[in-house]
Amino acid sequence: MKKHQIQILSVLLFFTILFSSFSISIPVWADTTGPDIAAPSAILMEASTGTILYEKNSHEKLRPASITKIMTLILVFEALENGKFSLDDTVTVSEYAASMGGSQVYLEPGETQTVNDLLKCVSIASANDACVALAEFVAGSESAFVQKMNEKAASLGMNDTNFVNCCGLEAEGHLTTAYDIALMSRELSMNHPQIHDYCTIWMDSITHTTRKGSSEFGLTNTNKFVRYYSYATGLKTGYTSQSKYCLAGTATRDNVNLISVVMAEESPTVRTKDTITLMDYGFASCQLYRDANEDRLSDVTVKKGTSTVVPVDYTDEFVYVVTDGSGTDDITKEIVLPEEVTAPIQKGDIIGTAIYKKSGADIGSVDIIAATDVAKQTFSNVYSTLLKKLFTVTAKTDAEYSYRSA
Repeated sequence: MKKHQIQILSVLLFFTILFSSFSISIPVWADTTGPDIAAPSAILMEASTGTILYEKNSHEKLRPASITKIMTLILVFEALENGKFSLDDTVTVSEYAASMGGSQVYLEPGETQTVNDLLKCVSIASANDACVALAEFVAGSESAFVQKMNEKAASLGMNDTNFVNCCGLEAEGHLTTAYDIALMSRELSMNHPQIHDYCTIWMDSITHTTRKGSSEFGLTNTNKFVRYYSYATGLKTGYTSQSKYCLAGTATRDNVNLISVVMAEESPTVRTKDTITLMDYGFASCQLYRDANEDRLSDVTVKKGTSTVVPVDYTDEFVYVVTDGSGTDDITKEIVLPEEVTAPIQKGDIIGTAIYKKSGADIGSVDIIAATDVAKQTFSNVYSTLLKKLFTVTAKTDAEYSYRSA
């Protein structure tokens, strides 16, 4: 009996060890909702809608280094588009701008460069001296420009951002988050798409013309992502010893535009690798549904108006991102318009709605508005209308009588 018990205990011990070992070998899926990346802080966003596809500590305040220059570029492009200057205008480099350390193109005090070439220096080589020269050209001083940067950040909802300078050199209190960087990256890439013509250039050059003569200076892109990822369209790198390696990336495939941000990476290789991982994940997991709303809508009947109908139109296109792999074939649109409306009607008044559904559930809508004004019918305009009709009928009758008499 004792021997039998020992045998049973031995078998139990054997299976306990076996299953204990087996359980150790099973992989533990700590996060099944997103890609495996090394970045301490990251975010992935679909650009046209702002839909967040993945995030990791995205609201943690960190040092952005030269990713700061995204906001500088936004303000420069805004000033360009407002006609304050042109790409061919020349900028005179100040002694202060020429004194910037870190990444630079070694501009000299008094040297002149075109706005276009300075944009290349900032976008390709991340040049701090070129960045400050542009800031002074736009606002008169870097401090005035930084104030504009913070005002723009607030307007974009970048609630955890504070800029102290325009180029990203280390400064106390110069902080932002991956989420906020995604917001300003979206603003730059969507509203100023010409930036991609600059930041996808791999190599270029500028010409220094000073008292010493003319010399060519080569520019090489700091962003290896645009070289190694076929769908890459930008955007901006950053590095200091305190911020470590950062990258705001943009990419486009099949009309899907993605923005990724990784911060505080240990090496430039890892930041590029993580950015590619995020982009691959995004393109694999989301599909874009877009309705340009170019179909013709029927006029709506108007009651008590100077016109019997009012033409209507959509306020905008509709864009929706599917992130669960279910596709877009089950998305439908329902037009909701009243049978009639009562005057007065002003152009832009909301008349109806286009409701979008996926598998029967509402996913969004677009307002349908009046395309013209329709005044309310009054006694005077009714009288005027009748008078016009009377004169028209009389004139027609007289003309017919004259023709018959002839």
